[in-house]
Amino acid sequence: MVNFARKSNILAFNFETPTPGSAQDKIRMSARGLRLAHNMTQQALAEKSGVPLSTLKRFEQSGEISLAALLAIAGALGAMDAFENLFPKPAAESLEELGSARVDRKRAGKR
Repeated sequence: MVNFARKSNILAFNFETPTPGSAQDKIRMSARGLRLAHNMTQQALAEKSGVPLSTLKRFEQSGEISLAALLAIAGALGAMDAFENLFPKPAAESLEELGSARVDRKRAGKR
């Protein structure tokens, strides 16, 4: 990763293409860091989130976790807003596209 930014600058250049593994690693490290910033033990977070302690420990070590458990942990840490923009709607690229925008699709078209 190339980072031209100073520590105080929130803008950084990252020329690496993220992989599922690197994203998984970043999520587990961020969750652990947020837990520690809240001064919570793994046991306290497990109790607050309803996620078994063994699941939380495995997640912090390997990144392996179910979506339901991840959402429960995020909720307990006050980080649910991070999921709001996980799959953003595509923006219109022209006035024509904007004018012909339809109601949200429920299914993909036939091929």
